[in-house]
Order: sequence, then structure tokens, then C-alpha cells
Amino acid sequence: MTKLALGVLLWSAVHFVPALAADFRKSMVDRLGEYPWKGLFTVVMAVAIYLLISGWKSASTVEVFMPPAWGGHAAYVLVLLGFILFLAPYPANNFKRLLRHPQLTGVCLWGIGHLAANGEARSIVLFGGLTLWAVIEALLLNRRDGEWHKPEKVSHTRDLALVLFSSLVYMAFIYTHHLIFGGSPLTWSQ
Repeated sequence: MTKLALGVLLWSAVHFVPALAADFRKSMVDRLGEYPWKGLFTVVMAVAIYLLISGWKSASTVEVFMPPAWGGHAAYVLVLLGFILFLAPYPANNFKRLLRHPQLTGVCLWGIGHLAANGEARSIVLFGGLTLWAVIEALLLNRRDGEWHKPEKVSHTRDLALVLFSSLVYMAFIYTHHLIFGGSPLTWSQ
């Protein structure tokens, strides 16, 4: 469980840097250069992801609470919405007009969905920890950035394209989840 907790903390700490210490990032870019800084960031993120995945696989499955009977069904819906919102910052779409931080909102939905279907301690550490990170990150970014200026409205065909593409990515994850992370979400609603 220690590796898992360290992964959540490392992920959170590195992502908090731009929101809490923009000057630190700028000084590192000035000192190292843009690409070496991005390379360092990528290496640290790879370590965090390694700790998250290996920590999850090695953590014991101590049951803390029994998920509700409807938890698996809720997880399917919330995680799908999470995928759509997680991918929303990239193409032009109207989701960005509704939510200031669609990607962080997507992480929250993903985390809550997983918690609805999983009641063991490692789920609380991973999904609860990353959900808490996303909420704090959104608040810090709001404070740093000030007033929100909504993007211009775009054609709803762009929204539909995002939903369709995200749904395909979601389905690919559903069917390969057990290969990458262990455990199959296809058992949530059984």
C-alpha cells in the first residue's frame, strides 16, 4: 500500500507545481531549457504511474465497505462520462463552455465511479486520492487564473464526434483493463 500512496502523492505534488509555484517552473525552464524540463516532468510522471500501477497490484484487498448493488452500473456511466470530459480539453467542443476544468471533472467522475464499484482500501487510496487531487487542483487553478472566460460556441457535431471517439476509447479500456491493471470492470454489475 506504501507504493500506491507514494504514487498518488508524487502524481499530486508534480501536478500542483504549475498551480502553486509557477515561478519555480519558469526558473527550471530558464535553467534547464523547455525540452529538458518537459523530459524531467515526463520521467517523474512515469515513475508516479509505475508506483500507481505496481502499488495497486501489490496492495492487499482489504474490504473497507461493501459497494452498493447499483455501484457497478453507476461506475459504467460515471467512468464513461469521465472519459468524455477527460478528452474534452483537446478538440473544440461545447463541454468546455459548461465546465471550466472538464479534464479534472472527468478525473473526479472516474474516481467516484470506481469507488461506487470497489470498497477495498487500495481503491480508497487510489481513486479517493486522485479524486481529492483533482478537486484541489481545480480550486488552485481557479485561484491562480482568476476570472473564467468561456470559449466560443462551436457546432454540436464536434460534441458528437468527441462523445463517439471517447466512447470507443472507453470500450477499448473496458475490454483491455484486466491486461493493464488487473481486474475486469465487466464483473462490476454481476
